[in-house]
Amino acid sequence: MEYNRFSQAVSVFHGKALPEEGVVAGYAELISHYELKVPLPDRLALISQKHRRYETDEWQVFTPRHAPKHTLGDQLTFALKYEGVDLGILKALFEKVGAEAVSELVRNEPTGQYSRKIWFLYEWLLVTQLNIPDLSRGNFVDLLDEKLQYPGPAEVVKRQRIRNNLPGVRNFCPLVRKTPKLEAYQKLQLRDRIRETLGSIHSDVMARTAAFLLLKDSKASYAIEGEQPLQNRVQRWGKAIGQAGQKPLTKEELLRLQQLVIEDTRFIKLGWRTNGGFVGEHDRRHGTPIPDHISAKPEDLQLLLDGLIETNQKLESADYNAVLAAAMLGFGFVFIHPFVDGNGRIHRYLFHHVLARKDYVPRGFVFPVSAVILERLDEYRQILEAYAHPRLELTEWKPTQDHNVAVLNETLDLYRYFDATKQAEFLYSCVQQTVEHTIPEEVAYLEKYDLMKTWIDLHFDMPDKVVALLIRFLDQGKGRLSSRARTKEFAALEENEVGAIEKKYAEVFRS
Repeated sequence: MEYNRFSQAVSVFHGKALPEEGVVAGYAELISHYELKVPLPDRLALISQKHRRYETDEWQVFTPRHAPKHTLGDQLTFALKYEGVDLGILKALFEKVGAEAVSELVRNEPTGQYSRKIWFLYEWLLVTQLNIPDLSRGNFVDLLDEKLQYPGPAEVVKRQRIRNNLPGVRNFCPLVRKTPKLEAYQKLQLRDRIRETLGSIHSDVMARTAAFLLLKDSKASYAIEGEQPLQNRVQRWGKAIGQAGQKPLTKEELLRLQQLVIEDTRFIKLGWRTNGGFVGEHDRRHGTPIPDHISAKPEDLQLLLDGLIETNQKLESADYNAVLAAAMLGFGFVFIHPFVDGNGRIHRYLFHHVLARKDYVPRGFVFPVSAVILERLDEYRQILEAYAHPRLELTEWKPTQDHNVAVLNETLDLYRYFDATKQAEFLYSCVQQTVEHTIPEEVAYLEKYDLMKTWIDLHFDMPDKVVALLIRFLDQGKGRLSSRARTKEFAALEENEVGAIEKKYAEVFRS
């Protein structure tokens, strides 16, 4: 199918500046030519007028000899060969060009590996069968190129002689591109390093570290939402986090978790949303919604959640990287936003759940991911917005009488097919910070705390809770006991005794 026009050299494409003037190719050309209403991929392809091939964060730049012809088949082949599989774009494209155009493309080269991939993807995405007979010869080929994207467990499909190694299922299938950052994270062997660290710790220190980090993560998860709950709520949610991975992920389990998160149900309807939903603000004068993110339509929730749970089951039993799986499922959940409230905390709980079920962390030990996210809140929000904002532009909505939103167009594919690469890179960086800094620092603190407590016990008759209070005051004063503490809680201490305590604290904690 030859195009009726010739692509022009450009310097800007859909608001994105090109690294140099050139002609877009692959997915960018297909989006432009067929006027597809889809989110732009994070990286696009450009044919340079020069003979130099290079990459930037947002562009792959190719030489003129790489330029595909201006046909549907050549542009699709170029996209699959150099950019990988983008399910959202392919679904929109197939719906636009129709079955006959795809059938013609396949019949022209029925045994070609890219023709077979296109053929399989058309039938898989549109749940329909083209009028083409099954292949009876030829080698089996992988659907995802593992040099470009992280594949899931392979399922042999005899019709096209394809190994379907998509990590998800039709109703929920995020994909992760293979990037230098993710490859570098995997080479760090963080799973092994955390086991080495924990294996060298005394069992008592280990138990206390685990308890502290659990409480810290629970507090942080509320703080991310801008809440300061009572201690009993923090402990209750901390207990739930501590049990992450013990039960299979089901819709009933998600409902149970929401009940743990939402204590006061007088003003919040528990259970799945039955109306629209959004994250954002309201106009202060009229109450009009100002959304930063619009949630999946309520009529799509069950299908999406079934897909998410089925993908989780598929990846749980497969040899698939645990952090990538946690990013796909955890972020996928919060993008769907199935509840009126509680989505954020459950989304971060899913990180713990997947890492535990995939045996990435020892059972009963919780990575304080939320605590690390709290330290990097701006970056976390940018990662959420990287998904939300492009989709907001594609969502038609109107305000409702109760100041909510009602989505007017079809948006299902925006939630079930997305590139989770940025989210995976962010989560991996949080795991790295946890392994290399958060846990070792907490272990080191407790070991120093024990040294300080032993010295105090040798020199003073103080109950354990008073010792704890003394050390906490010293922590807050950066090694100095405040005037208030000297005249109140520790008025019984002589000046020389305070000096000795402060000197010992400096020796222990600054060593």
